[in-house]
Amino acid sequence: MVAGCTAIPSSGPTGAEVRSQILKAPSDLGIKLVEVKSAADIPHIGLPAEHSFGTTYAPPPPTELVGAGDMLDITIYESGITLFGRGTPSVGGTEVDTSAKGERLPETRVSDAGTINIPFVGELPVAGRTTNEVERLIRQSLRRKSQNPQVLVAIREGLTNSVIIGGDVTRPGRLVLPTNRETLSDVIALAGGNRGEIKDIAIRVRRGEASGEFRLSDVLDGGDRDIRIFPADRISVVTLPRSFSVLGAAGKAEQIPFPAAKVSLAEAIALGGGSNPNTGDPRAVFVFRQSKGPDGQDVPVVYHMNMMQAQSYLLSQRFAMADKDVLYVGNASANQPSKLVQIVSQLFLPLLTLQNVANF
Repeated sequence: MVAGCTAIPSSGPTGAEVRSQILKAPSDLGIKLVEVKSAADIPHIGLPAEHSFGTTYAPPPPTELVGAGDMLDITIYESGITLFGRGTPSVGGTEVDTSAKGERLPETRVSDAGTINIPFVGELPVAGRTTNEVERLIRQSLRRKSQNPQVLVAIREGLTNSVIIGGDVTRPGRLVLPTNRETLSDVIALAGGNRGEIKDIAIRVRRGEASGEFRLSDVLDGGDRDIRIFPADRISVVTLPRSFSVLGAAGKAEQIPFPAAKVSLAEAIALGGGSNPNTGDPRAVFVFRQSKGPDGQDVPVVYHMNMMQAQSYLLSQRFAMADKDVLYVGNASANQPSKLVQIVSQLFLPLLTLQNVANF
């Protein structure tokens, strides 16, 4: 009868079988078994490896920085005989009109080569300069052509100090950074806020060759995830619900979506119906997870918790579930012989019933 237990249908292996199979797994799989017995054994769900671009808070570029594609407002002020306007010459002892006159040039676009064209001067390289530096450059270029010219330069439409944000936000498109010190949560607020539930939203940020993905709920919590946004960043806000699967001898086996931004192991066990009192073994609760290693590669890790120990209920409240985790409740090894007895009794029960009817 004991030998026949191996052929009995089951919802999965026992806790001892899981541990044994993990230890005997091929080394190339790299499966790691972690016994969660203290707070030090609880995994920390950290930032993606590719998020490192956001940890360096370099000084932000100035907001008045000029770049290709920017539209500039340029006004040149002169007095006396003007180069861009009309002065009043001295005739018969009449004094020259010395009042300052301002000449506003047509909207000037910075070319793809980073230059602008100023009358009587020609092309000037302005890309990478601030508006103050552009003013000085134009003034120096006009010094021998006009009497003490004064120049004002302002950015009408700035592409240099802007980001592209799209996806599930109220106002997707190009967004100009007012101070160049905005964080990720600031940019989403400036775009009108997110659409959809916060717990289901992920944010993808690309900066040059670097990229990172963050949960909006984590970003709103602040800390390292609310990274500083720099000009030319591209931001996508997407709806990406998270879920975990419950398998084995639990109360129910199904895929369960995250009901909130954060779900603990204790809550996950409760959502899965707990350990089945007839077939489950509360000493064999496992979480199968694909974690990211330092090199960004997937590392399979299996966490084991014995829910027959009182401290495990406290530890499970601090154990955070991750997206696509598999919660497995092992089968109780003591139930296998009883299952065999049940099968055997089901086979002979009809015969006994017929015999009783015949004797009656």
